[in-house]
Amino acid sequence: MSPDVAVRRSCLSVPASDQGKVDKAVGLPADEIVFDLEDSVVADAKPQARTALAARLPDLTRDGRTVAIRVNPVGTPWCHQEILSLTQNAAPTSFVLPKVSDPGDIAFLDRLLTGIEAAAGSDRHIGIQALIETPEGLHRIDEIAAASPRLRTLILGYADLGAALGMSYRDLDLWLPAQHAVLLAARRHGLQAIDGPYLAYTDDAGQSAANQRARALGFDGKWAIHPRQLADVNQAFTPTPDEVEQALMIQAAMKHAEHNGAGAVSLNGEMIDPAVATAAHRLLARHTWSREASGRPASLP
Repeated sequence: MSPDVAVRRSCLSVPASDQGKVDKAVGLPADEIVFDLEDSVVADAKPQARTALAARLPDLTRDGRTVAIRVNPVGTPWCHQEILSLTQNAAPTSFVLPKVSDPGDIAFLDRLLTGIEAAAGSDRHIGIQALIETPEGLHRIDEIAAASPRLRTLILGYADLGAALGMSYRDLDLWLPAQHAVLLAARRHGLQAIDGPYLAYTDDAGQSAANQRARALGFDGKWAIHPRQLADVNQAFTPTPDEVEQALMIQAAMKHAEHNGAGAVSLNGEMIDPAVATAAHRLLARHTWSREASGRPASLP
């Protein structure tokens, strides 16, 4: 598992070129703020947005806030300049690399960050998040997931991938194979799996259905593109009291079984084994992280 265990129930994408939205974002209940220099910033505005974000980064990352920056894709005129500029006086928790199509994209960013950290004499390892939003990236997702120890997260990007495939993001069933591919690659390589945003941000019913679907599949969280989406996303990916109570019972029952030399035990008519206990442990960890992210004590109820 990656050393970066920051909870990412909700990841709010904010245009780095809009200073009003940047100001507002730091006070919102997003577990992670993703300042965007890519799709939400037109080409002519990218240099100015990069300079402004670099100047404000020390303040934006203060108090342990989880901050990511979505840079432009590898091979564009802006990517390497953004990485260099945004690691001068401060650094984000991670960089989100969009349109990742092969493991070489991740390897490039890994080497660049290694050189930057070496030059600064820093022992900090800036993370990478891979945005899977091209057919080639989805096809090679397992290679991408294994490309770097810096990699923290796989994110499914609906807008670009949907456009490339000719698919609507609204039909959740159509996206099940892609969601499974991202989730399986993430779990295989010890990464977090984050579902992409529901683009119709005024469609509360559609948003809720998408949140519940992603949570049921096993995703760790979901991107948001508007503040109004945050409350439902956070609620969907926060374990309920009943789920926490059941996980605690599973943990206790498994501990009792192991003490008596048994590898499995029955609990309320269900067979509990180490695999079920592992799932319970993951849920309790998510509960603890959620409590910490919300500024409440992390104790279990």
